[in-house]
Amino acid sequence: MLLKWLVSIVIVVALLGGLQPLLARYLPLGRLPGDVTVQRRGRTIHLPFATTILLSLLAWLILRLI
Repeated sequence: MLLKWLVSIVIVVALLGGLQPLLARYLPLGRLPGDVTVQRRGRTIHLPFATTILLSLLAWLILRLI
């Protein structure tokens, strides 16, 4: 049972990773109000606070409905 969930999660993560460039055109994830980008000394640090909260709520809703 655990192996089935692990394989499912790996497949979903791989699919989302492959589709990420396509999804980035239509979904503003990482660029929502509340996401912070800091540029210092030639380095850029992204802190996606709002995106993390939104995706966590979405995952909670999906798991709640299953």
